[in-house]
Amino acid sequence: MSGCPYFEKRHLLFKNKPPNPEEGEDASQAGVNKASKGGIIYGDYLQLDKIISAQVLQSEVKGNKIHDEHLFIVTHQAYELWFKQILFELDSVRHIFISGHVRDERNMLKVNTRIHRIVMIFRLLVDQFSVLETMTALDFFDFREYLAPASGFQSLQFRILENKIGVPDNLRVPYNRRHYRDTFKGHESEMLLATEQEPTLIKLVEEWLERTPGLEVDGFNFWERLEINIFDGLTKEKEKIEIMEDSEDKEELMAELVKQKETFTSLFDEKRHDHLLSKGERRLSYKALQGALMIYFYREEPRFQVPFQLLTSLMDIDTLMTKWRYNHVCMVHRMIGSKAGTGGSSGYHYLRSTVSDRYKVFVDLFNLATFLVPRHWVPKLNPNIHKFLYMAECCDSSYCSSEDSD
Repeated sequence: MSGCPYFEKRHLLFKNKPPNPEEGEDASQAGVNKASKGGIIYGDYLQLDKIISAQVLQSEVKGNKIHDEHLFIVTHQAYELWFKQILFELDSVRHIFISGHVRDERNMLKVNTRIHRIVMIFRLLVDQFSVLETMTALDFFDFREYLAPASGFQSLQFRILENKIGVPDNLRVPYNRRHYRDTFKGHESEMLLATEQEPTLIKLVEEWLERTPGLEVDGFNFWERLEINIFDGLTKEKEKIEIMEDSEDKEELMAELVKQKETFTSLFDEKRHDHLLSKGERRLSYKALQGALMIYFYREEPRFQVPFQLLTSLMDIDTLMTKWRYNHVCMVHRMIGSKAGTGGSSGYHYLRSTVSDRYKVFVDLFNLATFLVPRHWVPKLNPNIHKFLYMAECCDSSYCSSEDSD
């Protein structure tokens, strides 16, 4: 009778088979320990003596060691290390833009890879809150008094990150009615001021978008063609609605059409755009917005696939930074309620005010979806004439026309 194989003596797990010299040595032991020959080893390479010894519990220093303070310190140190990596990647991307190397489209792959890495790190940072939240409010209360006046707002790297991405100084929420830089002194304050004066990521992306091929008035002239097609399309839609029998549906369709026309009239009004720009409601220049929309509409074309991926990743960064702020707000509310922060701010109320579009840098990219139109309204491309769009030999796209699109 057969039983469970795991309880049969003849099963492999219960066999003690001695090694057979004729079969040769165990392949898993065929390596050579190179560390025994000298050179740098793992701990020295990573300088683990510095990292692992950097967790100094203030509660222990004061003679009242609190277990969860160790988790609190390690988590925040991990955040700072990841901030450092994000800044490292961001500076390399900014350098490619600043040096003009981005004009070589092969470098866009490198830009996309590094921006995507930043996105993945932010995903990790958002999820990292779940580890910190294994600590209860009472656990935090036990050692919170030892932190003051230390505060997360004092994270220099995060403020530098905000500056280098392009958080507008005039849209920042004041910290205790003072400029955010007043919290930092000496060299740190000078570093922040320097980053405010450097080209930001959004500014560099803006200049890149303004060079989008096809915007030239004496070339494809995407913007003029798009305006003509959209308003022609709206006129045809109006004619269809007008011949409908009077009904509530007809009124609703006509009201929606009026709204659409207002939206697109605003889109093609450069003065209106500049006014919104001055109010901080738009962040990109008028021509950069045109470039972004062109990439958005022609995202399936070979030439625009990589640029579209970049725009998508930039929105991901904004989204994840907003989620990070939101998770921080929720955690603080959970841990201290409505008490003041350890650094002296209003705590939860201050943090809650930072979770808004004012801290979104690439808000214009999110708003591109406002201007979606039917595909047949988008100006058609002729691969025989508009060579600037193609890096492939064939054309298989709903945006292309076999006839001259002029």
